Amino acid sequence: MTTLVFPGQGSQYVGMSRDFYENFNIVKDTFNLVEEVSNINIKDIVFENQSDLLNITKYTQLAIFCTSISIYQVLKNEVDLSNLNIQFMLGHSLGEYTALTASDSLSIEDCIKLLKIRGELMNNASEVGESGMAAIIGLNCDSVEKIIFENNLLIEVANDNSPMQIVVSGRTDNLLSSEKVFIENGAKKFHKLNVSAAFHSKIMLNAEDKMKSYLNEITFLNPKTSIISNFSAKNTKDHNTILECLTQQMSNRVKWVDSIKLLERLKEDKIIEIGPGKVLSGLIKRISNSFTFYNINDIVDLKKFIDEF
Repeated sequence: MTTLVFPGQGSQYVGMSRDFYENFNIVKDTFNLVEEVSNINIKDIVFENQSDLLNITKYTQLAIFCTSISIYQVLKNEVDLSNLNIQFMLGHSLGEYTALTASDSLSIEDCIKLLKIRGELMNNASEVGESGMAAIIGLNCDSVEKIIFENNLLIEVANDNSPMQIVVSGRTDNLLSSEKVFIENGAKKFHKLNVSAAFHSKIMLNAEDKMKSYLNEITFLNPKTSIISNFSAKNTKDHNTILECLTQQMSNRVKWVDSIKLLERLKEDKIIEIGPGKVLSGLIKRISNSFTFYNINDIVDLKKFIDEF
């Protein structure tokens, strides 16, 4: 049985999906649709990083979604997906929106609208430099939470990415003052991330509340494939449950480890990462050795996948 996973912010790079764009009309059509709906010149941002916009949250999210859903559409056209026995789809943070679109719970047009709003809200959730995120390498989630509690650190776990990588969020001064504490308690590395705000934390509550009103205006359908929620780490095909979890995603942690352990318990054995980079495959390999991995990041990957699968 097969699971599809879609990457989130941090996987982007200049020129991603350019080979697909140059060789498949459906990709050109998708990029054109993103530009038409969002009124953002996504091609220049993705392929040329015009004005250094690719790493700015309000553009990054649409860029990654555009790339990932384009590659998925090519895969859908080139391979009979019914032969893949796809049981689940999930994505990391914004990647969850891609998964919902790929599973036909959300239309491409509606996803574009939502991600434009989401990117803007998250980008503007706090003043530049006021809050942020940091990756802690070498400690699992329980250890990080214990250190936070015992030292009264004013930060939160944002992403439980793997047993060796936890991302925390908070005000910049609180993040910086926590670095020494984590290193003294066994962390191998504390790396401040290049993001505009403290995503997946209480600092996002106001932005999340605004996002909720936009989400409630959109029609969600029951997906064709079960979705595993970042918020609950549970699988569902119910569109009401999906919406309820999605409205709480922005201010709560991404339960990636729990989501992958669920796949393991459900006896999934193949995972296909669709979109830029191989970040998620790397994280999943640190969580479990139960899966065979395929990555579709460029046309070479696609051809290799078709030959092997």
